[in-house]
Amino acid sequence: MNNNDITDMFFNPTDSPPPILLRMGFVLLPQFAMGALAAFADLLGMLDSQTDADGPCAWEVVADTLIPVRSASGVQVTPTHLSGDPARFDYIVVVGGPQAPAGGYWPGLMSWLRQAAKAGCHIVALANGVFATAQAGVMAQHRLCVPGGLYRQFLAAYPSWPLEALVTDRPTVFDRRRISCAGGPAVVDVAARILARHLPTANIQRALRGLQIQTGESHSQVQPPPAGVPADSPPAVRRAMLLIQQYASQSLTLAQLASHVGVSPRQLQRLFSQHLHTSPQACAREARLQQACWLLRETDKSIATVASDCGFSDAAHMGRSFKASYGRSPGAWRRQETKPKNTV
Repeated sequence: MNNNDITDMFFNPTDSPPPILLRMGFVLLPQFAMGALAAFADLLGMLDSQTDADGPCAWEVVADTLIPVRSASGVQVTPTHLSGDPARFDYIVVVGGPQAPAGGYWPGLMSWLRQAAKAGCHIVALANGVFATAQAGVMAQHRLCVPGGLYRQFLAAYPSWPLEALVTDRPTVFDRRRISCAGGPAVVDVAARILARHLPTANIQRALRGLQIQTGESHSQVQPPPAGVPADSPPAVRRAMLLIQQYASQSLTLAQLASHVGVSPRQLQRLFSQHLHTSPQACAREARLQQACWLLRETDKSIATVASDCGFSDAAHMGRSFKASYGRSPGAWRRQETKPKNTV
């Protein structure tokens, strides 16, 4: 072997650059979560740093203008490219924020997302990005992960959405070409799982180690529980409380609830008594009343409609339960809780 042969083993000026294996487009919604964007960007950047040439992934932050988008933390990020044809991407990642969306999407976003879906793009919704993708209609016929803290707002915005298609007790859902995530640490798992579809697992693990990140199995994790439920409660209790909140209008039976969380009805009763000092049935009744309070305060629905939406047999049934718990009728509660605050 001569010197030229040795040189050609390592460098050949006629070689083509390595192919791009994955193209991702990021859409930043108003008040998006910086951490959600960073989870993807840091991992993609670390993968790029593993090679001397351009990395195996190409990504852009897209919008209809290059005007900076303000995050929930106040930091602004400037899009790198105009939206253009979404078919150039393998994945469209809609990065939302932790609060209920206030609108303000860029004009044409809904039709652009529909065009992306028609082109066969994978669509990823992070945090409140599920609202935008639901509004665009690109999540229909798919299971959808909704942040537990935004579940009531989602149901109010999309009341006809099938409850069984919503997931509030797990932080991620992968359903064919649709991926949704409640946000938080689970976003790193989502990014790693997507990249593992296209790149060697060893490269991804090396990048995660470089970032000092240890991923968990997001399918076995639980979303943060509702207020009043200790964060160190057993997963079965936290999942059960999230499901009770989700199905407040339908009142799952104890057997159904226990089956959902993978324990026996007797064991679930014991766990609730030990950790919450109450029963699943009592929690379900309270969840129905809390749902009714939210609807009375946040919507103009009639008391009869609220009663029906919350699983009561009629307005009189809700009235009796309401007065027993809060000492007031639903009408009196609504008048007192929604009256204008004195700002003087």
